[in-house]
Amino acid sequence: MRKIWHQITENLIPVFRRRLSGVDALPQLAVLGLLSGLITGGVILVFRLAIEWPLEYFLPGDGSESFEELDLLTRGLLPLAGALGLGLFLHRLATHDRKVGIVHIMERLNYHQGYISVRSATVQFITGVTTVITGQSAGREGPAVHLGAAFSSLMGQWMRLPNNSIRTLVACGCAAAISASFNTPISGVIFAMEVVMMEYTIAGFTPIILAAVSAAIVTQAIYGSEPAFSVPALTMNSLVEIPWILAIAVIIGVAAALFIHLVDTMGRYHHRPVLLRVAFCGLLMVPFALFIPEVMGIGYDTVDLAIHGHLAFWLLLGAGIAKLIITSLTIGLGMPSGVIGPTIFMGATLGGAMGLIGAQIAPDIASSVGFYAMLGMGAMMGAVLQAPLAALMALMELTRNPHIMLPGMLIITTASLVTSEVFGKKSLFLTILKSQGLSYQNSPVIQALRRVSVGAIMDRNILRTERHLTTDAASKILKSEPKWLVVEGSNGPTALLPAVDLARYLEDAEELAAEKGTEPADTVDLMEIPANRRDIAPVQYQATLEEALDVFDGTSVEALYVQRHVAPMIQRVYGIVLKSDIESYYQYRRS
Repeated sequence: MRKIWHQITENLIPVFRRRLSGVDALPQLAVLGLLSGLITGGVILVFRLAIEWPLEYFLPGDGSESFEELDLLTRGLLPLAGALGLGLFLHRLATHDRKVGIVHIMERLNYHQGYISVRSATVQFITGVTTVITGQSAGREGPAVHLGAAFSSLMGQWMRLPNNSIRTLVACGCAAAISASFNTPISGVIFAMEVVMMEYTIAGFTPIILAAVSAAIVTQAIYGSEPAFSVPALTMNSLVEIPWILAIAVIIGVAAALFIHLVDTMGRYHHRPVLLRVAFCGLLMVPFALFIPEVMGIGYDTVDLAIHGHLAFWLLLGAGIAKLIITSLTIGLGMPSGVIGPTIFMGATLGGAMGLIGAQIAPDIASSVGFYAMLGMGAMMGAVLQAPLAALMALMELTRNPHIMLPGMLIITTASLVTSEVFGKKSLFLTILKSQGLSYQNSPVIQALRRVSVGAIMDRNILRTERHLTTDAASKILKSEPKWLVVEGSNGPTALLPAVDLARYLEDAEELAAEKGTEPADTVDLMEIPANRRDIAPVQYQATLEEALDVFDGTSVEALYVQRHVAPMIQRVYGIVLKSDIESYYQYRRS
């Protein structure tokens, strides 16, 4: 058994890694996507059970969301006590360890090639569970996406895969988490590519689809095949409703812009102590918990009632506005809450309220309240996240009704345009990144360079050699016909020169010695002979072409040698990369 394992680690895994360096490793990426989905599905099951079991035991009534049935004193104290506990927990952490959620995943992708730590996943698990079970206005999908991305990233790090593959694994984890949370694999795929990666690639679709499907299978084995909400048959009664649908789209677009604006405004207080900010969030939550308890927790029980038309107009409107205000204020101040769940809640309640108004205006024409609640869900999600396609796919999968597609496309795109073009708001996640002084580069050039590892284009025809050689040793080196010679210094490789320059020098030295009738020199100094030497710097084997370009820009060297740690204090050099190689590769792929 040990011999077989040694054979795998020494032969198969290095070949697997090498194939993953390029963009065409579809079979290998498919395997990774499948593994990512299975792992993420298991993680999301544990996460959901960690939320549901305490709530089912603690809350009165049936289910895990009946915060409304708690007595007034408990309703008021629970979110305050939970906020104080979270504040103390976050206060003990370093600033960089407090970052959680989808925004943190996007930051790790943009600045750290998708590397996520075990510590980050642990903090997200604790805060994600705590925010929901203590009745904060929170969702579980944002934390779930973080956990899926983190465990997929950790799998890639453990396997020491190239960074371009780790980025794909992060996207797989995001898709799998959404798929497992809502039982919506298609919208999981689109969400990962539209919201998190912000790119669509043919090679990326296959592993991400496999991840979403395998995660859905894992959760369906426990929770069944039904979607997150029980949705009645919904249809648009008449085309005459289209003007009213457009009016609702404008209202939802305005609400989404207000939500993003409030989050951004509260983000200006991030210089305040985290304990003070999170404790203040708990204090803000108290009056909402006392008078509009529907805003506590995830609130999917309220969403379900809105879809079935069981809530009155003022409750729908009040709960929607209250959810918008308290969620935006607390998330902006630093409460580590998920935002996707509250977005769905706001859309369902506001859409349902507008549906009731439509029923009063034209009772013989208007569609059901649930129809407008579902449209509101899709519109708010699309506008807040600026992800119309992901919202549309979620709407289709949740309703399993093709008749809602036409009005869904209309309301989602209109609401998204109102938020982005009329009010100039970017997606909530990009807005939060900007408030933190960060950006998200998604230009075609950058994205193309991130998809390829240096291992895909490096020149492996190299030979490491000492600076001082005997003439015989130099001739022996040339017999192996290397293209490049990596000259060793006291602290590792120090220069690169073409082997042809050494061959020319030896030939010229022999001719000169023959003309003079003397013997050629016995030694060769590779740093002194006439040659086109280049300064070099290291780059890790896992690095992407974007990282390689960053090294070139930061060091002004002319070549990079690709290395990997094979043992403590031992680096193995695999090849060299020139800046012109990266430029040529991109030009070739683009053409």
